[in-house]
Amino acid sequence: MAELLKPLSLKTALARQRGEPNSEEVERKATKQARYRAQQIFHWVYQRFQTDWDQMSDLSKDLRAWLKENIEVFRLNERQSHQALDGTHKFLWGLSDSKTIESVIIPAALQEKEPTDWPEDVAAGNLTKEKAFAGKPVQDAVTSPRWSRLTACISSQVGCAMACKFCLTGIQGLDRHLQTHEIVTQVFELRRLAPITNIVFMGMGEPLHNFDNVVKACKILLDQDGMNFSKRKITISTSGLVPAIEELGKQVDVSLAISLNGTTDEQRGSIMPVNKRWNIESLLSACRNYPLSSHRRITFEYVMLKGINDTLEDAARLIHLVRGIPSKINLIPFNEHPGSDFKRPSDETVRVFQKYLMDRRLTATVRISRGQDILAACGQLRSIFGSARGSDRHRDWAIGS
Repeated sequence: MAELLKPLSLKTALARQRGEPNSEEVERKATKQARYRAQQIFHWVYQRFQTDWDQMSDLSKDLRAWLKENIEVFRLNERQSHQALDGTHKFLWGLSDSKTIESVIIPAALQEKEPTDWPEDVAAGNLTKEKAFAGKPVQDAVTSPRWSRLTACISSQVGCAMACKFCLTGIQGLDRHLQTHEIVTQVFELRRLAPITNIVFMGMGEPLHNFDNVVKACKILLDQDGMNFSKRKITISTSGLVPAIEELGKQVDVSLAISLNGTTDEQRGSIMPVNKRWNIESLLSACRNYPLSSHRRITFEYVMLKGINDTLEDAARLIHLVRGIPSKINLIPFNEHPGSDFKRPSDETVRVFQKYLMDRRLTATVRISRGQDILAACGQLRSIFGSARGSDRHRDWAIGS
């Protein structure tokens, strides 16, 4: 879809239609007009969700006729969708080459209580101790007005090459990068269904491995004539591609999240192969140099794995590592999935770890694991079919179910 909005393409087409000579003045006027027309199309497609050229009434008939003949507005094919007990909604999209990706709408409500405030649910058997850091069951659809925030978790690649051992997408391996229009259209499709307020690049893939397409997508999402999201409402999460982190801060102003998950190189390298290329020291150096405007912080995501990185010794090292970086720690109790070698730590372990950090003046939150019952939680996304590492058919998306 981004291709249709290139001013030069429209400029050239309009000039040729009128048979005008290729003079500097004609080029200037054509460029000005093309930019205006592109702005109109941005509004129609991205803000009014209109994909029928005939309905774009403020475009000339000649331009609409040319657009119908030459330009197709890209759409994703919804193959499947599931809604979890907590309201999380997962979508499986079919791409034009028959490959598939997943994206998720994650709802949050102002009136939602903290898990420790739900004793009646535990007593009633609706919330077990092991599921305390999980989304509360609700009856509301994603279109419900009760949600104060709706986050779109989108993919940047078909699969992922990073091979983090705790991540289901990493087990699949990498098929290919998503193009800019395939990234943007995930938000377009989700926004047609519900009033999305936030975007996180935390779906399938390593966003900074697909740097150019992700940056272009962010510019469209931020453009006031495009999706018009606030820079504070878009977060790119990375496993730690240091050169790309340094370049990202120069090209686009969005929030940054770092998937840290370990407090020593030996520990982190055993679960995240990227650490063997860029170790913790080089990663945190890039974070210290990352341009942050006033009141902005880097989020350090910390997937807690039972018996591996969940001790108070790890918490102490974590405090030392992030010292001097405007940051917050997002603890993520591991979301178990079929075939995983890792286990989720107890809720008490998570609470003690969090308290240790907070008692030492770090901002530390525990991510509520949403959509676990439909494999929509952090680290659980993948395509219908695995590829590079020979994984078998995606069981929760069985065709025909």
